[in-house]
Amino acid sequence: MTSTRAEVTRTRLQQASLAVGVVFLIIGILGFIPGITTQYQSMEAAGHESTAMLFGLFQVSALHNIVHLIFGFAGIAMARTWDSARLFLIGGGIIYLILWIYGLIVNQESTANFVPLNTADNWLHFVLGVVMIALGVLLSRHPNRARA
Repeated sequence: MTSTRAEVTRTRLQQASLAVGVVFLIIGILGFIPGITTQYQSMEAAGHESTAMLFGLFQVSALHNIVHLIFGFAGIAMARTWDSARLFLIGGGIIYLILWIYGLIVNQESTANFVPLNTADNWLHFVLGVVMIALGVLLSRHPNRARA
């Protein structure tokens, strides 16, 4: 019996993009669930005034959760090709490192902290940036073998 579905073969790079995208999507959804997000009723659309905390640790707002959802959808969509998966992991990692630096220099009580970010967010962004870039670089070191 033959299958009518086309067999999909993803490289490890594409699988990593898909996995990271799924994690971002789940985190974005969890940020909107009361209980998983403590002080949910105090969530703001954006800004440092939001005291909602994902897992009681990471300061979130509706904007912050939406950014996670967007990154999630991007990672899943960009996992379709080797080139776009690499772009997602390395480019997304760079964005997260920039966000880490921004979080370190912005006053957490100022209106410039519009995402919002706290210390836990900042260090998570650093780890995410480094891991995403490492995945993008290490899993694309041999593009001819990876694409075969």
